[in-house]
Amino acid sequence: MLAKKKSSESRNRRVTRVEPPVLEEAIIAAQGLTDDIDSQVEIASQLMGLSEDEVRPVVLKAAPQPRRSERMIMPERADGPKVVVVERKRPRLVMPR
Repeated sequence: MLAKKKSSESRNRRVTRVEPPVLEEAIIAAQGLTDDIDSQVEIASQLMGLSEDEVRPVVLKAAPQPRRSERMIMPERADGPKVVVVERKRPRLVMPR
């Protein structure tokens, strides 16, 4: 007995998995947008569809505490700011013969 060939349709079908965000992910996103705790609470609550009262304790627990070892101090340069020039190359056009 010969094995049935799988149709090309079943190979090309993509399955998209949808996972709803968790509160911690919403808080991390809010922390990336602003340093203000009240704004973080508002953003995270809107992302999750929860009330601000439910989100506030979790945001306060997740608030990063400043540590001296994480701070970076950039030394000032005497030669001034660096200039970066970005040029866009146009694509080559091929002329049909």
